[in-house]
Amino acid sequence: MELQPITFDGVENKRPMVIAGPCSAETEEQVMEAAHALAAKGVKIFRAGIWKPRTKPGGFEGIGSEGLAWLQRVKKETGLYVATEVATERHVYEALKFGVDLLWIGARTTANPFAVQEVADALKGCKIPVLVKNPVNPDLELWIGAIERVYNAGIRQIGAIHRGFSSFDKKIYRNQPQWHIPIELKRRIPNLPIFCDPSHIGGKREFIAPLSQQAMDLNFEGLIIESHCNPDCAWSDASQQVTPDALEQILNNLVIRDTAQTTEDLSDLRRQIDNLDNDLLELLAKRMRISKEIGQFKKEHGMTVLQSGRYDEIISKRVAQAVSMGMSSEFMQVVLEAIHEESVRQQIEIMNK
Repeated sequence: MELQPITFDGVENKRPMVIAGPCSAETEEQVMEAAHALAAKGVKIFRAGIWKPRTKPGGFEGIGSEGLAWLQRVKKETGLYVATEVATERHVYEALKFGVDLLWIGARTTANPFAVQEVADALKGCKIPVLVKNPVNPDLELWIGAIERVYNAGIRQIGAIHRGFSSFDKKIYRNQPQWHIPIELKRRIPNLPIFCDPSHIGGKREFIAPLSQQAMDLNFEGLIIESHCNPDCAWSDASQQVTPDALEQILNNLVIRDTAQTTEDLSDLRRQIDNLDNDLLELLAKRMRISKEIGQFKKEHGMTVLQSGRYDEIISKRVAQAVSMGMSSEFMQVVLEAIHEESVRQQIEIMNK
């Protein structure tokens, strides 16, 4: 892809490019208060959700087009550039009519190629930066497909937003980072700027600083962070928003490493290994939890721990699968035997309770 850099007059071309503002535009007073406070902290690009897709009906789904006039006022009074999310053709037309400077496509929209195509069609002939969030589920091809649809509409200032991936398991973060996915995206599209959304990954304000630092260590170009003057009273995503003062502290404490890499520099590859190892440990812990549940079921139904037929089936299928993925059968045999041994041990432990 022949992409152009995402630039704005008066915004320094250095990492990180920061986009900040409340999750939702709630009232005109709230929007203006946040905008003035963030402008005073040096923020140049102000974000606010005008239309808010919610998981279930009944929650605050955004103020709607009325809020676009507030963003227009933000530009006039503070000089900030303004950004918002669009999910439909009408959203695009309305946002452009009110002079919004940057648009992003949300995770739920990215997951739907029909919706992305509708947005892309509405963007034809426009010259505006567009950021594409990763889809809700960890599907790199779907993410790339959404980016390609926007590119095919003639947009050349395109970036990606890494906001983490949903999981039905309860874990420390709201959405799992799975850093190896945006790293692979960057490998596939080297000139694509990637922004991190630590607010949606973490789900809690205390995670924003360490996640932002990790994104900078992975050479992400920017950060999009939710900031509200009174976050505990926010109408949406209250727990993941920070005050402008807290945002300033987070940004001031970031360590930005701009050293050029050489072919001998293995730090990025090692970070990928660390991230993948963390993912492996989480998956193994999840597998052992399920093994315990199976052990409890066997105990309650008078079944033996060892089910040799099931074990043989797992070994043969998984080894064949591993070979097809380029791994040796001997290696996978050792790994599966070790996992099975630990599963049996935990189930015996349950039986003896």
